[in-house]
Amino acid sequence: MSNQVVLITGALTGIGRATAVAFAEAGATVVISGRHADEGQKLAVELRTLGANAEFVQADVRRENDVRTLVDHTVSRFGRLDAAVNNAGTEGSPGPFIDQTAESYAATFDTNVLGTLLSMKHELRVMLPQKTAASSTFPQPTEDRARRALHSMLGASTPSKALLRQLPSSLLRAGSESTLSLPGPSRPGC
Repeated sequence: MSNQVVLITGALTGIGRATAVAFAEAGATVVISGRHADEGQKLAVELRTLGANAEFVQADVRRENDVRTLVDHTVSRFGRLDAAVNNAGTEGSPGPFIDQTAESYAATFDTNVLGTLLSMKHELRVMLPQKTAASSTFPQPTEDRARRALHSMLGASTPSKALLRQLPSSLLRAGSESTLSLPGPSRPGC
């Protein structure tokens, strides 16, 4: 991974954070993104202590201008984008299905589906001309959380997976390749 520029959305916790650390340890330049500036800056410092060139850019994947700015900043700062891990996601608001609001569902759908679409759109805008392979990850919640969050995940998880499954064939037609990882539910401590 040495000399590779990697962008990770949803990098501040869980799988995204672990991915950022793994890429940093492998020698990649890591651009991490999330909505919380304090946590993002702390993680960037931690990645630099591992010897990585790391930078945090605050962005909300639900906002196209944020995503465009994130990708453009990455390219202007480091000259290219070699890989992207689209990890931003939410489980929604826990609670009974009948208590869910249109607003909470829309926030979940916008993060998990629209956010992934916008991220891939802008990443591929710069990666395809470079003939760079893209790597996209969409994590699933732990088994217990999945049961509690079933109300919002049902509607957002399936479309986002369908969107991601279309990526490899679209990239092949454009003369590039991709690696797609869709981890399933996991149990804490496993």
